[in-house]
Amino acid sequence: MINTRYLIALCFAAGIYASCKNQQGNQNNNYSGWPAYAGSKEGVRYSSNDEITLNNVNKLKVMWTFSTGDRDTANLSQNQCNPIMVDGILYGTSPKLKLFALNAVTGLQKWLFDPAKDDTTNNGDPMAYYKVSRGVIYWQNDNGGEKRIFYSVGAKTWAIDAENGTPVRSFGKGGYLDLTKNLDRDTKSFVAGTTPGVVYKDVLIVGDRVSESADAAPGHVRAYDARTGKLKWIFHTIPHPGEVGYNTWKDTAAYKKFGGANNWAGMALDEKRGIVYIPTGSVGGDFYGGFRKGQNLFANSLLALDAATGKLKWYYQFVHHDLWDRDLPANPNLVTIVKDGKKVDAVTQITKHGYVFMFDRTTGKPIFPIVETPVPTKALPGEEVWPTQPIPTLPQPFARQMFNPEDVTDRTPEVHREMLSKYNQVKNRNMFTPPSKEGGWIFPGFDGGGEWGGAAVDPESKILYVNCSEMPWAQVMIDVPKTNTNDHSPQALGHVVYNTNCIGCHGAELKGNGTSYPSLVNIGKKYTADQVSGIIAAGRNMMPSFKQISPTDKKNLLAFLLKIPETKGAKEVAKEPTGNRSASSEAEKKMVDEVPYAMNGYNRFLDNDGYPGIKPPWGTLNAINLTSGKLLWKVPLGEYPELTQKGIPVTGTENYGGPVVTKGGLIFIAATKDEKIRAFDKRTGKVVWEANLPAAGYATPATYSIDGKQYIVIACGGGKIGSKSGDSYVCFGLTD
Repeated sequence: MINTRYLIALCFAAGIYASCKNQQGNQNNNYSGWPAYAGSKEGVRYSSNDEITLNNVNKLKVMWTFSTGDRDTANLSQNQCNPIMVDGILYGTSPKLKLFALNAVTGLQKWLFDPAKDDTTNNGDPMAYYKVSRGVIYWQNDNGGEKRIFYSVGAKTWAIDAENGTPVRSFGKGGYLDLTKNLDRDTKSFVAGTTPGVVYKDVLIVGDRVSESADAAPGHVRAYDARTGKLKWIFHTIPHPGEVGYNTWKDTAAYKKFGGANNWAGMALDEKRGIVYIPTGSVGGDFYGGFRKGQNLFANSLLALDAATGKLKWYYQFVHHDLWDRDLPANPNLVTIVKDGKKVDAVTQITKHGYVFMFDRTTGKPIFPIVETPVPTKALPGEEVWPTQPIPTLPQPFARQMFNPEDVTDRTPEVHREMLSKYNQVKNRNMFTPPSKEGGWIFPGFDGGGEWGGAAVDPESKILYVNCSEMPWAQVMIDVPKTNTNDHSPQALGHVVYNTNCIGCHGAELKGNGTSYPSLVNIGKKYTADQVSGIIAAGRNMMPSFKQISPTDKKNLLAFLLKIPETKGAKEVAKEPTGNRSASSEAEKKMVDEVPYAMNGYNRFLDNDGYPGIKPPWGTLNAINLTSGKLLWKVPLGEYPELTQKGIPVTGTENYGGPVVTKGGLIFIAATKDEKIRAFDKRTGKVVWEANLPAAGYATPATYSIDGKQYIVIACGGGKIGSKSGDSYVCFGLTD
């Protein structure tokens, strides 16, 4: 048996006691650093630091700010990064995905890597690097000689030397992985990295974001050698013949043509067992599944894989044959609870519909019973709805599950009458009602319920904390226009391309939804043809690249959007041959032929003043006891000051970004539209501190302790739901 005192002495002698403490600390719930996305590989967003407490939190001050100066002045950029801290250095990304290293105490820059200077493929598009990165991965080899940061910029996952900020040219393809490769299938569709994966020993495990149309790339999970970038294993989330789950697709060629079922929301790693827990999204072609009949494994599932080999250990599917875009939105949380007098190592998973599911980490057995519940099955022609969906008996949901007439806003009598009339135009009210032309309510919303900010878990109290938006969205289906028309003009052909690729976000009338999806009406007055073409090819923020659209289809789409040839500056595009509909791309043909219906835009239920059309709360912070499954408290998160001044109780706001819970008795969270960061008493949900930010902190904070002093850092990127964009990080601490 190894003598513990001797081991500690050796660690001191080697000058690495702090490192040993961090590595061993996670097993003892002593999470004193922030070395990984969500704070740890267990994904619990917990800190064992207790220098900041209920007694002194009101003395927090700004210690430093850091700005890269690269926000988009049109307020379209975002920064959702949860930075990490290793050995006194803070690593994070900017709105243009520059990677930086800072002194974590002073905020002074150590180095900066700009991917734009290492890449000449953006074709001059000024928005090519305004994408989304939620964090980075730190890895060092066994002897500590090599230290690397892995992070994604679109389809590239870079390996950057953590000491000097330069690419590791011996890794992958001159310093990066190309995420469009090694998918066991050729694809021209969009693939990008957003939320970081994990490293197990020397195995780098990554997910990706893909498009949500029927021609989406497959979302297979891949693992690479952290030293060389060589592929080590792949798990097919759309199973190949002979693999588990293959028979859940009626189309035996599904693996050759369907995409999605991707991990875009992060992972959690049980390092001791060597098991990685991976949540997946829906299959491409979100709202009509007549072309992808069956249960559709492994979409909308939690996968437990052997981290070294990728072998499946167990899985659970949360939504069968998804028709509502119910991706699993955040990384799982690993926690140990007591069940029936015995300790159980569990994995928890939040969902967009406001549930928490819990499983035994090893076996996949549910901690609380889950009931396969019958759901409505009347659907659009050609659709085959799965007849049941799983509903957990416990834990209790953290979001309202129904949106009824009595829930319509009564902010004023006039607003109530207006919104009730709009409410009655959408006919279906039950969760899991199949999409229809009569419309149905997606509630608590396409963006949650739970979202990518994830949940925090206190490993001592076994309490889970999760923020939630409660916003109804109307889901109304329309016919996708067919190609059997005699109008072969560029604009008419471009309208077809629009309807097959763009209508779901920007709507049939091109008006968007005023927040996440901008209006495209008169877009030619704002952008040139070249600029619009660049955005289509490169994507922007949460808009994916549509580089898979053929040159002919792209020219026709530009003709439709810009009213070419009337629009000045687009004459050369109009001169190019357009062909006719029979010459359209194969991807478009598949979309038109196999997907006869599309959703008429992502439409929030908002009144004329921009407030949600449902009674408050509109955003909440929730505490759930994972041992009993009971909801302990629910409080509003965020406010509209102008409503508070009128005497309306605090309403909460839509929120993006997650919480951090600390041993010091606090929950830190920004996430709100009112551009504030707050601290809550974790026992009661009472706000005990708040501070203004330079822009909304739509990200998860990081907290760490250096030399006995605790710091809180938040990325202030804004840019969502009408918020101004920002490019700064703000660090809070206690003054001496």
